[in-house]
Amino acid sequence: MASKKKGLEIGSRGPGRGGEKASAGKRAPAGPSEGSGPPQVSGRWLLGAVVLTIGAAIFCAWCVLCLLYWQGSWQLLYHPESVLRRTPSTAGLAFDAVGFAATDAGTPRLAGWWIPAAPDAPFRRLTVLFLHGQDGNLGDTVDAFARLHAAGVNVLAFDYRGYGQSQFVRPSEAHWRQDAEWAIEYLTGTRHVAPGAIVLDGTGLGANLALEEAAAHPELAGVIVERPLPDPMGAIFGDARARMVPARLLVRDRYDLNVAATNVRVPVLWFAWDERPAARVVPHEPGAYGRIAGRKMLVWLSPQKNVDMQIVDALARWLDELPPQH
Repeated sequence: MASKKKGLEIGSRGPGRGGEKASAGKRAPAGPSEGSGPPQVSGRWLLGAVVLTIGAAIFCAWCVLCLLYWQGSWQLLYHPESVLRRTPSTAGLAFDAVGFAATDAGTPRLAGWWIPAAPDAPFRRLTVLFLHGQDGNLGDTVDAFARLHAAGVNVLAFDYRGYGQSQFVRPSEAHWRQDAEWAIEYLTGTRHVAPGAIVLDGTGLGANLALEEAAAHPELAGVIVERPLPDPMGAIFGDARARMVPARLLVRDRYDLNVAATNVRVPVLWFAWDERPAARVVPHEPGAYGRIAGRKMLVWLSPQKNVDMQIVDALARWLDELPPQH
């Protein structure tokens, strides 16, 4: 019995020592090594991140500048007004207010005036489609309607979208071209005026537009231009802010007078102002005028004489030489 007891004691102590060895064989989890600190960030990485952040901020600011330029650059060239200060009645002309180019809802996009020729007018078979300039609205061009009426033609004048009582749309060359097309369609479709009896007449930027439309419609009777702008886009592309953005990509307007003059095939009456300091100085022929290959007539208007009479007389001579309606 004593030996068994002793064996049991030995056996009981054995596992204890084995457990001690086993536990001794297990290493405790390693703690932080002596001298270790927070993770280190590369200075080069920090510098790159700062440069990238600044570059992204500058690019976003430049994109905002491009957007603002695109939205507002048109105001450097176009100066529309909504209030009509004069009507043809102020010049003693009978007229009808008209609206055309209706939307799907039936609302006219364009508002204008129809001024019929007198019953005994010499050129009442002809209708002049008047295209005003980039400033103001129809009310500022009533004197031009009086001259046309005195010459003996019918007149349709309208405000582009964004001007006068027409629908508000930001002006652009594309919109002006569309508005002029709608006016021609109104004359031929609603008023039943033959294309060969339509004469385009433009002043200022409207003269550039008139030449472009005449080049696109060789079936028209002719085109009258008064003081067209040789470089209208200089007002936009010459602005200091245009140097900071890709202005020529953001703005699609061109109004290229030389291209339009080269392509026009209808008779042209060109009014230019004679601003010579002395009578012995010969005025220079407008460059674009020389590009016109077809029939053309250049009239120098002298401020020292009655301008209205000069224009009416030149109009009568030019209209009288137009080929018969076809």
